[in-house]
Amino acid sequence: MEKLAILGGKPCRDIEVRPWPKWPVWGKEEENALIEVLNSGVWSYNGPKETEFNRLFAEFTGTKYSICTVNGTVTMQLALEAMGIGVRDEVIVPAITWQATAATVIDVNATPILVDVLEDTWCIDPAEIEKAITPRTKAIMPVHLYGAFADMDAIMEIAKKHDLYVIEDCAHKHGGEWNGKKAGSIGDVGSFSFQLSKHLTAGEGGAVTTDDPGLAEKLDALRNCGRRPEGDSLIGADKGIGDYGDDGNFIQSGNLRITEFQAAILVEGLKRLPEQNANRDANGAYLNGLLKEIPGITPLKRDSRETKKAYFNFAFRYDTNAFKGLSIEKFRTALEAELGIVVDACYEPLSNCALYVPHTKPARHKLNDAYWAAIDPKRFKLPKAERIFKEESVCLHHKILMGTKADMDLIAIAIRKIYDSAEEIMI
Repeated sequence: MEKLAILGGKPCRDIEVRPWPKWPVWGKEEENALIEVLNSGVWSYNGPKETEFNRLFAEFTGTKYSICTVNGTVTMQLALEAMGIGVRDEVIVPAITWQATAATVIDVNATPILVDVLEDTWCIDPAEIEKAITPRTKAIMPVHLYGAFADMDAIMEIAKKHDLYVIEDCAHKHGGEWNGKKAGSIGDVGSFSFQLSKHLTAGEGGAVTTDDPGLAEKLDALRNCGRRPEGDSLIGADKGIGDYGDDGNFIQSGNLRITEFQAAILVEGLKRLPEQNANRDANGAYLNGLLKEIPGITPLKRDSRETKKAYFNFAFRYDTNAFKGLSIEKFRTALEAELGIVVDACYEPLSNCALYVPHTKPARHKLNDAYWAAIDPKRFKLPKAERIFKEESVCLHHKILMGTKADMDLIAIAIRKIYDSAEEIMI
């Protein structure tokens, strides 16, 4: 039996000799595009690169409109503002997500309602959505998490039944499809992040997608200091359809725009994305097939309605009992040592998340005692999310899926090695 790397043995992968695929990916195409922007002198907003990317991304997502913004947090805030959601309104949010999903609801003075998730996908549970709806509910914000897709059939049915908006948080799902429809084209608005870790990136940035011309015009104005859409900044929009009158700005807002340099990188990255997604999908399916043969390892469910996969991170479920009682913390540490890559838990549930702490900003958020109590995340009981975070979740960066099947074999070998030697690291 081979000695575990965490105990001084030889790791399964020596990253000095055999490094993991790099992320982000770039080449001469990005270099040429950035120099083109530099020499053009058009460095700010609504330039030819941003216009081109908006057109290409709308085509890619199968939506009428794509609007670039400064990041994937702002995209959700602008969607809520464009929908008129604010004081006294409630928005339903999953327990497991990056803190921004809920924080943006508070930023428009509405109330995030945290609900539990499904154990086999870690995405929002439609049954819990139904339980959480009140007369104040105005929207649902499902998150397509890691490699999984929220159940958009059930969510859209609930939204139609209760006349609710749906804002898809697609920060992990660029190019994923549900029943042949791209993420970001199913709800009223799709929210995308282009932050460095995402599988379409410009370092930072974001985009909102929609088919609704009224929402599109408001979204474009909100990211651009409240101005009405200018020139070709909003592809295909009917100008002047908003209801804010013609005296001065369209709507109060600020500068939430990207630069031409970011747009140039996104144009080139989008050309690579379909092939990258296909490679990650093939490797993810192959790796899941290997992992399901290891006791105590359960791949996340791939719904048959998910017609095209898009991985942000590769995640699976861990059962400590099958590994002779080895804690998940020690399992993750041992796997890191074998593979030479960070192994994380899933996002910490928002009910107890170190980054989601609205009560640290009373000057901004303490509108009154009732609202202050309503936005306290600790009031929500989320047992499935807590168990997944504390006991079951294992997540690796999506760059591991950009290699070969031999790389996938190595990941399975490393997990099997830990399984076989679990008792040696119990102490």
